Amino acid sequence: MPTSKDLELFKAAYKTVKEIIRIKEGESLLITIDSISDFRVAEEMAKAGEALGAKVMVAWHTTPKGYGKACDPYLPEPLFAACPATDAWIELNNQWLLYGTPWTRAVTNGRTRNLMLGGLSTDQLIRCIGEVDIQAQIAFQEKVVEITKRAKGMKIVNAAGTNVTFENHPDRPFANEHIADTPGGHFLIGQIGWAPREETINGTIVFDGAISGGGEADIGVVSEPVIYEVEKGRIKEIRGGKEAEIVKKWFEKLDDPNMYLAAHVCYGFNPKAKLGYTTTEDERVWGCTEWGFGYQGPMYSGGKPREAASHIDGISLACSVTCDGQPITKDGEVVHPELRELAKACGH
Repeated sequence: MPTSKDLELFKAAYKTVKEIIRIKEGESLLITIDSISDFRVAEEMAKAGEALGAKVMVAWHTTPKGYGKACDPYLPEPLFAACPATDAWIELNNQWLLYGTPWTRAVTNGRTRNLMLGGLSTDQLIRCIGEVDIQAQIAFQEKVVEITKRAKGMKIVNAAGTNVTFENHPDRPFANEHIADTPGGHFLIGQIGWAPREETINGTIVFDGAISGGGEADIGVVSEPVIYEVEKGRIKEIRGGKEAEIVKKWFEKLDDPNMYLAAHVCYGFNPKAKLGYTTTEDERVWGCTEWGFGYQGPMYSGGKPREAASHIDGISLACSVTCDGQPITKDGEVVHPELRELAKACGH
């Protein structure tokens, strides 16, 4: 029997498999999903892959505790073999395999292309992919990358108290998340991430949106800001209220100095993204910036991953970003003259 939004969900799933991960006839397509995620999404992805001529497998498995390498002990052993053995892999896990051992093996083997859509529900997939103009997003995001990449000095501020400066590294790649048709790690459309020169990252980063770190630190939308004081790319102090204490204790529990190192900064630019549903969507709320600390993937380092016990992300809302003194966004809205019309074409 049909259920709510069946047609819209299949359209979004088909769009994902055909237009984003661009599956080819005869390729293997692995879809992983843990037991707390929306299985309808996996089912429709599998149908889309089958319709496009892929060899499809869905791995539905126990939900791990924590993200990254912290999830390794909870995963079934066959999953470690399956992930790097496929041509294309769509990850729907609520508790991410991202940055864990199966993911690292897959995205560094020169073959597997991974699309991380962690935790997206039926409504979220429809909203964040099905209702997005993919070609308009590509044009907008490519121009954002071009402008940001040519800048040396960056500054991000917001009304909650974020005030951080850093310099871009000329040799590091930009993870421009729209199409996932090349080997390596890719993410939901609407995010652009990169790794600055760590030693130049200085200032205050205030997470007034959401925090995701797996385990106890998987907070979601924060009730009060969590504040990182950062010096030369390393967290020197975590302060705020009860949630800041939870995050602080999570870092202490992991007991890994690399967890305190900045891994990446990202723009959020998905025109349909809303705060409060899951981290994958939260990080793409239009005009936010997001910082990750801990494990640094090869799509940011430009080489070998920087190992860490786990990874934690935080979101700063409605940011004003400047590149070499020229504004890109002001209070979360696009103001750069080369970007305004492209942003309108995206529906924002």
